[in-house]
Amino acid sequence: MMNAHAHLQKRIVHLLGQVYSEPALRVDESYWAEVLLNEMRLDGETTAQLSHKNVWNQSDAWVITYGDSILNEDEKPLETLKRFVDEHLSTVINGVHILPFYPYSSDDGFAVLDYSSVNETLGTWADIEAVAKDYVLMADLVINHCSSRSLWFQNFLRGVHPGADFFYTANPSDALDLVVRPRTSDLLQEVETANGPRHVWCTFSHDQVDFDFRNIEVLRQFVSIIRFYLDKGVRVFRLDAVAFLWKELGSTCINLPETHAVVRLLRELIEHAAPEAMIITETNIPNVENLSYFGNGNEAHGVYNFSLPPLLLQALISGDCSHLNQWMMSMPLARSGTTYFNFLASHDGIGLRPAEGLLSDQELDALTEAMEQRGGRLSRRSVDGGGSKVYEMNISLFDALRDPLDVDDGLAIDRMICAHAVMFSLAGIPGIYVHSLLGTRNDYQRLEHLGYARAINRHQWSYPELQSVLSNADTTHARVLEGLTELLSIRRLQSAFHPNAAQYLLHLNSAVFGLWRESLDGRQRIFCMSNLSAETQAISLADLNLIEPYWVDLITGNDHLDRNQSVILQPYQSLWLTNLPNYQ
Repeated sequence: MMNAHAHLQKRIVHLLGQVYSEPALRVDESYWAEVLLNEMRLDGETTAQLSHKNVWNQSDAWVITYGDSILNEDEKPLETLKRFVDEHLSTVINGVHILPFYPYSSDDGFAVLDYSSVNETLGTWADIEAVAKDYVLMADLVINHCSSRSLWFQNFLRGVHPGADFFYTANPSDALDLVVRPRTSDLLQEVETANGPRHVWCTFSHDQVDFDFRNIEVLRQFVSIIRFYLDKGVRVFRLDAVAFLWKELGSTCINLPETHAVVRLLRELIEHAAPEAMIITETNIPNVENLSYFGNGNEAHGVYNFSLPPLLLQALISGDCSHLNQWMMSMPLARSGTTYFNFLASHDGIGLRPAEGLLSDQELDALTEAMEQRGGRLSRRSVDGGGSKVYEMNISLFDALRDPLDVDDGLAIDRMICAHAVMFSLAGIPGIYVHSLLGTRNDYQRLEHLGYARAINRHQWSYPELQSVLSNADTTHARVLEGLTELLSIRRLQSAFHPNAAQYLLHLNSAVFGLWRESLDGRQRIFCMSNLSAETQAISLADLNLIEPYWVDLITGNDHLDRNQSVILQPYQSLWLTNLPNYQ
């Protein structure tokens, strides 16, 4: 009988054959399998993989933040961040996603200079490990590209190793018409090298040069980086821009089979090295393409639920959840061992590609116009024919949900809490951007200073100022934080909110979004209803098929014993009706 290590080695050989299947790219799979296993320190006895195992439950919720989103004088930003999480979130948050904390040259961290270092303006590896000791640490693996000022790229220019053959090059005359672009900048950048002029591939910006994974040494380097991050306490790897990883001239150069094979390979290695670790793919693309990164339950553990933010935002602005309902009916329940990563806002804008085919062009235009009315900015991408279209909306979530006609922040706060009540009720793990938790507004000063649209939603708080506004229960920031943390504290105690618990859409009316969740053991049920409109809505309990005699709203604590009554949902009110409260 084949032992566990031999079985793993055979799996890696098979996956390498899928990545390097072209005759011109063939490698010695057996040799390189052992190299990669050695890099991950899996060269000895290997524990057999427990396939399709959930390493998460309903208590999982993660905050998304830059290392320097909160600043305090005479304290390292990473220390301040941990202090903030410890003091304000530790009872409801168990995971922290620290956006790129490496030295960088642009794009707020996503043009990495050195993958093995912590940006000294943020802190040290000891500060990263301190977060990892108390929380599930999620980190970015910026795998598609690195900085043009990195040592690797400078070595490429000089023609020396490592780096001389790490970057993808092409010619302007090559077949590039089909390449999918997320930006409007030129795809190729001419650079002068020791071997003459070359045109390097830059999917995102000319300071972010794409790697060439046809060179297996690039793959080896990233496996080594993953092992190093595991040693430092990282347990969730966000594969940044992974959809663009593999290039093939004459194709779209996005979501290619080799890219999926690389994800499967990395999952196999990571699962064996740290069974509790996860891969999450960041693929800001149309919904069907995004879901493909689940593979057959053997690729990403989690995928960003990119269609949720624009669809929920559109529903709350229009007061009509019809499109949200249609999308939900098409969403498969993630099989055991995989899960959705649900979010409403992040350091980037609200992407519109994931809404393509789900909202009409007229509805997308109405949505972008509404965001501009709320002070947002629009980022564009290139399309066929030399034109461009809106790629994402750059705006803080609070301002996105604040109608210009609102006389105060009250309705915007209600919409914020309602939006997150919907997200928290969905199957999957919720990720909450720190500025959503704090109800942060558009930062026009930072936008003007830095000059790029995404800066509008990357405010930096002074911790003394933040403590001051949070200590006053009447401030908008305190009210938002209290509302969201109360929902999280309820959610983490309900088995029916397990990321893989059953989920069924409720057909109510166009203003009320509803779900029925059922725990894995079938004992707890929760009917989740949210009024997404500015009008009061009445829902008859007789329409919900309530079987048990006792039902209670987890949010208000109110009993609902008469199954023939109607419940009244005030504007933007949510109801979590369960037969078995706090069932774990």
